[in-house]
Amino acid sequence: MVVAFFQKHRVILFLVVFALPTRAETALPDIWDEAIGGVDTVFLEEMTAGEIALALRSGMTSVIVATGGIEQNGPNVVTGKHNYVLRATTESIARKHGKMLISSIVQFVPEGNITPPSGHMNFPGTISISQSTFIALLSDICNSLRQHGFKNIFLIGDSGGNQDGMQFVADSLNSSWWSETEHVFYIPEYYAEDIWSYDYLKKLGYVQKPDIKTSFRNNIHTDLHYESIMSVINPDTVRASSRMKNGKLAIHGVEFKSIDELVEVGKLLTEYRAKITVNAMKKALSGTLKK
Repeated sequence: MVVAFFQKHRVILFLVVFALPTRAETALPDIWDEAIGGVDTVFLEEMTAGEIALALRSGMTSVIVATGGIEQNGPNVVTGKHNYVLRATTESIARKHGKMLISSIVQFVPEGNITPPSGHMNFPGTISISQSTFIALLSDICNSLRQHGFKNIFLIGDSGGNQDGMQFVADSLNSSWWSETEHVFYIPEYYAEDIWSYDYLKKLGYVQKPDIKTSFRNNIHTDLHYESIMSVINPDTVRASSRMKNGKLAIHGVEFKSIDELVEVGKLLTEYRAKITVNAMKKALSGTLKK
């Protein structure tokens, strides 16, 4: 009986399904306009669905998808280094840009082969995923954001191993969407322009030892660039208090007299990276505008 009913009505069922809305925001109930708000945040995970719906309706249709990682960073810097950095930099970027929100920071990224281990997977605490998983994850995130009405999706990555995958996702989705109003932008400048803020730190008077551009100093995968920005979110992520109590808060030859001094450097670097990134975003977006 069920089969017979389906055969009899399958055309009608198909037409009903085909007629469903293709964008979630078109079917929101009016009561969602009553979102009380009152919290100043740009992170989607800290907003209610009603608040996000209102933000989209007000024209806040740009969003950042940031990729970090969980990897070894030596004896005194937590494994979530890149994620803490992004917590500071993405907020600064979104607020400086205006009408922009931030998707949840992607913490799981390629860190090396799992078995047998390679790269950071040779050290405890590291979590790695395959490049294909990373690409699939980013693609699903971007498609989800598009479904809800975000028009301009900006991909930035705080780790070198994330860059190729983000470029691939941006190219693939732009090709498959074939849209003049919806775009995915990979912004390499966030990571690559004045990489690790090497030149800017020297301009501020901070010269690390050895004085070279590298992500591994003295056989440790960390840098003043990272540790200072992390301190903006929480100095304990670089064990600043413990290091100070032990008589020295020093990062690759640069000594700090107080934790506050380290935090102030981090704030300067956060604003510096934000300025670089916002300029790159505006340039990328201008390339999609009709002359």
